[in-house]
Formats: sequence, C-alpha cells, structure tokens
Amino acid sequence: MPFTDATGAQVTAATVATAPPAPGHVAVLIPCYNEEMTVARVVAQFRAQLPAASIYVFDNNSSDRTAEAAREAGAIVRREMRQGKGFVVQSMFREVDADIYVMVDGDGTYPPEAVHRLLAPVIEGDADMSVGSRLHAESRSQFKQLNRWANRLVLALLNSIFRVRLTDILSGYRAFNRKFVKGVPLFGGGFEIETELTIKAVERGFRIVEVPTDLTHRPEGSHSKIKFFRDGLIILNTMLALFRDYKPLTFFGGAGLILVLAALVPGAIVVVEFIETGLVPRLPSAVLAVGLVLCGLLSLTAGLILHSIARRSQESEYHLRVLADELRAGLAPGNGLGAAGRTSDRAAAASRGAGEGEAASRSSGDGEASEAFDYE
Repeated sequence: MPFTDATGAQVTAATVATAPPAPGHVAVLIPCYNEEMTVARVVAQFRAQLPAASIYVFDNNSSDRTAEAAREAGAIVRREMRQGKGFVVQSMFREVDADIYVMVDGDGTYPPEAVHRLLAPVIEGDADMSVGSRLHAESRSQFKQLNRWANRLVLALLNSIFRVRLTDILSGYRAFNRKFVKGVPLFGGGFEIETELTIKAVERGFRIVEVPTDLTHRPEGSHSKIKFFRDGLIILNTMLALFRDYKPLTFFGGAGLILVLAALVPGAIVVVEFIETGLVPRLPSAVLAVGLVLCGLLSLTAGLILHSIARRSQESEYHLRVLADELRAGLAPGNGLGAAGRTSDRAAAASRGAGEGEAASRSSGDGEASEAFDYE
C-alpha cells in the first residue's frame, strides 16, 4: 500500500495482514481521562492485534473506574497527576522503555486492525513517526462538520508556514521508533501535544509517513474532552510559538516588513506635504512613521540574531545526535566494544605514542591530547 510522507511523496511499505515481525519490543501507550466505557475494549483489541506487546494505560486523574477497568483488562496502569494530555504523553515517553511505540486514544475511535499498517513504515525503517491520517484522501472518517473544517484550517496554516504537505496533524493514532521518543523534547501540557509532535518532527529532520485511517464516532454515552474554542486557540498559539522558535528570521523578519510597510502610509503623506510646502505640519504622522520604521528594523535585527543562535543550536543538536547514535551502536549486542572500544583503543595508542616520544609530546602536547580523544 502506498503511504504519504511529509513532502507528499509516495513511500511503499508492505501491508501486513498479521502481527509483523517487529525487531524489538513494542509498547502500546493509551492516555486516558474518564474512559471507563471504552478503555477495556481498546486494551483487549490491541492485545488481540499485538499479543507480544506491552500495553500501558496512563490514567490522568479519572473520576470514574478507568484505571480499574484497564487493569482488569490486563493493561499496565500508571498515573499522571498533572492534568492534560500533553503531560501524559511526556510521562509515557519518559517512563516506558521499548523499541517501537504505538500511541492511541482510549476512546475507541481508532481501528485497532490498522495498527499493522501503522507499524510497517517504522519497522521497515521508512519512518521515525507514522501517523494515522483521518483526513487522507483514502480515509472514510466520521467527523462532525465543524471539527473537519477546524482540522483543515489548522492543517493549511501549518503546511503553509513549515512548507510541508501533511494531511492530518492532530491525529492521536501514531507509531514511533525509540530514537524519536527519546530524542524529542516535549513541553505542551494539553491537546496541543500532537501539533508539537508534528512540528518538532518536521523541523528536527525526522521522517514522517501518513497512513490512511478511518475515524469512527464515540460510542453513545462517551464524550470528547476537547473544549473547541479554548483548545483551538491553544493549538494555534503553540503553532505560532514553534514558528517563532524554529524560524525566527521568517517570523521577526515578516513582522518587521509589515511594520515598515505600515510606515509608508503616514510617511508618504508627510513627504508629499514637505515637498509641496517645505513644512512638516503633521508632526505626529512623521513621528509615527519613524517609530514604525525603527520598530521594523529592530524586529529584523532580532530575527537575524535569533536565526544565528538557532542555527548554532541545530548544529550542536546534530553532533549530540551523532554521538548518541555511536554510543547506542557501541552498546548494541554483537558489536563488542563498538565505538566506545575503538575510542579507548585510539586513546591507548596515543598514550603509547606519547610515552615513546616524550620530548615530542612536550613540544606538541595539545595536538597529542586532541588525538587521544578524537571521536570516530
């Protein structure tokens, strides 16, 4: 089945009819708040689809029997005291140790049989995060019309700002590899967490694949926890904050350009009158125009400075990620000492060289020291 990545390109991944042979341990993560009606069924369904997986239910201060129902269904139940889905996801990523992760809502609206197609791109190495897209052209999701339009509005804004071609950024049905889960810092505490996951995946260079998924209605008696206008504003605010953080030159440069263009209106009036009369009768307009231009230039300068800082931060993060990959490869089974052993051997060889040529070592000690701790 063809999948779609963040650029809109087709990614081929095999459709798996039964549980795929995962290269390591799979953990199913289910955030829950007052889902007593559905959580046991969700746990049972994913247990049937992934018999070898560990299923975790993170209860977020539910006032009903959500935790008890999940425990009776065989899930590992943990509790997150901070209220909000984002805090739950932070705890899940921090506390659960696995090779591959599946995150799904506990409301029973996502099809459990689609988990194999969701896992396939991650297992095959085509994606770091796969997303069950409810708005994909091949999906037949059951949306309220207002929710559909709100999702499309947020999606269009994100695609235009970050220049990607995603079809669903708010889906709660996702699969991740370990590198993504342990490597992406999350700070959002509420329903903006999916937006944060998507934007940080795009800006940090992680591979995203979207898999068509059919969303169904909640069962009768079950209610959504999202506050439409409040959470919608929080999601938009999160998007703009991450736009500012990851693209400061575009953000502040655009604001500066708008201010400079706004200064042209009062400025043009003052200039025309000065040319005609040699006087400046509209002093407030002149002051306003100068102020707007100065603010615009200041905003542009701030954007340039923050852009340089962000670029250096990205370079540092890249080197840390490479080092982490080397350490992880060195600790992998069958690799012996791996990168760590090669570094130690190189340090020992440099030390022997220093002992044999002590005089030369004193004359170029700094060079020898840097050789001794050179990374491969």
